Amino acid sequence: MTEMRQVLSLKQTLQLVMTPQLQQAIKLLQLSRLELNDLISHEMLENPVLEETLETRSGDSDDSTSEKLEAKSEELANRMERSEKVEEVKGAEGANDIDWEKYLENYGSYIPVGGGIRRGQDDLPSFENILSKKTSLTDHLMWQLRMSSLDERDQAIGAQIILSLSPDGYFEADDEDRLAGRTAAQSLARTIDEPEERIERVLKTIQKFDPVGIAARDLRESLLIQARHMEIENGLVYAIIESHLGLVERKNFQAIARALKVSKDQVIDAVRIIAQLEPKPGRVYTEEEPQYITPDIYVYKVGDEYAIVLNEDGMPKLRVSKYYKQALSESVKGGETRNYIQDKLRSAVWLIRSIHQRQRTIYRVTESIVKFQREFFDKGIAHLKPLVLRDVADDVGLHESTVSRVTTNKYVHTPRGIYELKYFFNSSISRVVGDDVASESVKDRIRQIVSEENPQKPFSDREIVDILKKNNINIARRTVAKYREMLGILPSSKRKKMF
Repeated sequence: MTEMRQVLSLKQTLQLVMTPQLQQAIKLLQLSRLELNDLISHEMLENPVLEETLETRSGDSDDSTSEKLEAKSEELANRMERSEKVEEVKGAEGANDIDWEKYLENYGSYIPVGGGIRRGQDDLPSFENILSKKTSLTDHLMWQLRMSSLDERDQAIGAQIILSLSPDGYFEADDEDRLAGRTAAQSLARTIDEPEERIERVLKTIQKFDPVGIAARDLRESLLIQARHMEIENGLVYAIIESHLGLVERKNFQAIARALKVSKDQVIDAVRIIAQLEPKPGRVYTEEEPQYITPDIYVYKVGDEYAIVLNEDGMPKLRVSKYYKQALSESVKGGETRNYIQDKLRSAVWLIRSIHQRQRTIYRVTESIVKFQREFFDKGIAHLKPLVLRDVADDVGLHESTVSRVTTNKYVHTPRGIYELKYFFNSSISRVVGDDVASESVKDRIRQIVSEENPQKPFSDREIVDILKKNNINIARRTVAKYREMLGILPSSKRKKMF
């Protein structure tokens, strides 16, 4: 017979509990400037206690740049010191006992520190407002389709073909149809319930549109369309495109000459013509728009030192509404109105406090990076030092994960250009003699070596290894190959130019 018992036991365990406030602070650390502005705008809509102030600092226009930097650095330091001394909220259970008047003196507003430096372009419109929108490939082809003599049914088929084109302008079957042995025309015929022959006929019309070579089913067909459009009289060009594109890619001109029973020089002349054709006809309309980066922080050289200034231009200047401060003091203790206002105040203060902490942490991490990478700021990329997250984390007294979040999607404007903060963290590569060198410096050196090589006799990876060793950099051939691929540099066999 089995006996059943109930046993009560006590066990102590340590568990990390992340409060909503802590989660918010961590989230703010990894946001970009744009994301932070969006979040602040959303919070201002959700929380009536938060409002934007138009407060500005007087005297900015009369100061010199160096005086502004010095004043702002001092102001930021004072604010950081003041924030260190503020008593923290000890969980939700003690929230109602907070001396809000004293607390709001320190966190009742957030006025950006870095927004006072003017660059003489305040009245200029943004880049987005002075650049025209680029015509897309689809719009360009649809316009030509409407101008064509096709009837309404064929125009509807043509529109489906255009919408099916790849970004490079090809009419290709997707992977699933390709595995099933179906062409793009067969796949579209099944989708729109039209005869394949009619789709092929409309496709021929679209292939006459601009850009030349558009809507081809593969590279060979696109190049042939372009060659016919240019009315190239060299029959060798057509023969090479028809049957020997693979050999052209491998630059095996001798094999093409043997197969077509012509001289190598004739092949080279024909390949010169082929090289002028466009392998990606849709590329001119599908190139990505330029991305404009707004730095999160500026590093200026003032005399022999570097001044760090947070870029807070355009960030809302937050404060707690005076109306709700007054309403809180006049409300009945323990009443529903008072509880509502206190809840919204707590949320507002935590947001303002989290923004303070975010900006303070970005400042401290950048300050540490400038200290470690001083030679880079003075002399350039060749003097970038190996640096890992732990080095900065230990220096500023933060956890490595915090430093990682702070440097994600954050950009710094330096006298050497604009860089992501992550750029300054590099693994080390051994030198033959002396201290290690940063991997980014090695990549830059590889880029320089390739840019200075003879195009007809490009350096192999082994030769690059030997050149680097002469420059006191000890690196394996496979590492050179990895860095070359990361830089988007082709192998020497594909970099070689025959003409």
